[in-house]
Amino acid sequence: MAGKKSAKGSVSNIQAARRLPMREFSRSLPMSLLRAREAVMRQFRPSLRRHGLTEQQWRILRALAAIDAIKVTELARMAFLLGPSLSRILRDLEARHLIERQTDRIDLRRAVVSISEKGLKLMEAVAPSSEAIYAEITKRYGARKLGELQAMLGDLEASLAGLGTAGGLDAEGSE
Repeated sequence: MAGKKSAKGSVSNIQAARRLPMREFSRSLPMSLLRAREAVMRQFRPSLRRHGLTEQQWRILRALAAIDAIKVTELARMAFLLGPSLSRILRDLEARHLIERQTDRIDLRRAVVSISEKGLKLMEAVAPSSEAIYAEITKRYGARKLGELQAMLGDLEASLAGLGTAGGLDAEGSE
């Protein structure tokens, strides 16, 4: 019995030593956002896989479909991807003829990318599944709550925009 008490005592000593003057890990805002993102992306991944796409490739195609053409550095910022990751993704998408890459007319050292016709056709093929998933999420969570959530997330982003990075956040959103 005495051994059990000392084992318990050492566990509570470790827990006391690990108490930090900050909220618990599972209640941190970055972790809450990551868990919610994972719950959402779990719904979309099977559809993307059926179409031979990764999340990041889909994110790039979605971004490119909304614009005519964009510099690679701007696309990295827009899609929240680090340069090396984006370079690899663009190489893969270009090899599949889903995007087109050209040299920037103003700065010949830079590339400009756009979505190709084949990329748009792939998006048209994925869109019905994607919209069905959105409809199911909306049905489960509620249209009003989903709209409020998106508005709140937009407000949070806007309120933190002038803050800059307080250290430790990378372009892909990890802590």
